[in-house]
Formats: sequence, C-alpha cells, structure tokens
Amino acid sequence: MAKRGGFPQGAMPGNMNNLMKQAQKMQRQMEETTKAIEEKEVSASAGGGAVEVTVSGKKEIVKVSLKEEVVDPDDIEMLEDLIMAAANEALRKMEELSQAEMAKVTGGLGGLGGGFPF
Repeated sequence: MAKRGGFPQGAMPGNMNNLMKQAQKMQRQMEETTKAIEEKEVSASAGGGAVEVTVSGKKEIVKVSLKEEVVDPDDIEMLEDLIMAAANEALRKMEELSQAEMAKVTGGLGGLGGGFPF
C-alpha cells in the first residue's frame, strides 16, 4: 500500500527545524531593532530653522523649539503651519529610519517589519 502525500522520510523535519530557528532568530533581531529604534530621536525644521520638532522612535513629539522671531501674535496661522510642517517631516524621517533598520534585519523582505503577512 502506497503512502499518500507527505514528504520522503527525513527530507522535511531538518529543514523545518532550520526554518523555525531562522524565523525565531529574525523575530529576536526585529524585537531588538525595534527597541533600539524606540530610543532614537530625529529632528526636522521648517521656516529656515525657525521651528524645529524632535520625534522619538516611538513616533512621539518629544521637543518643539521656536525662535523668538517666528512668534507673531498677528500671524498664528503661519506658526501653526511651520510646526505642522516640521512635525510631519520629522515623523517622515523617523519612518524612513525605522524601515531602513528593519530592512537590515529582514533582508529587505516586504511586510516583515510590521509583522508577518500570513
């Protein structure tokens, strides 16, 4: 009676063990990289440096610096726009840094940085 399905004896278990070990190693590396990224900070400025915003690797704003000359009570809207522009640029830079660091771990495999796609 012939066996149905399955793999030839001894062909898969060793490979599956290696694959699982590699996946676990990659997961540990991703966790370590995530922790390292969370400790980093990135800054961006707007208005020729009049406004500077710093964000953490957790994508939280940790600092806003304003030069005195940008604070004009008659033009609050411009200040709001500069803060928003600097904050968005800092967040974009942090996202790029995060993706680049994760790509080092995943070897550039898409989708693995934010969790496995399956």
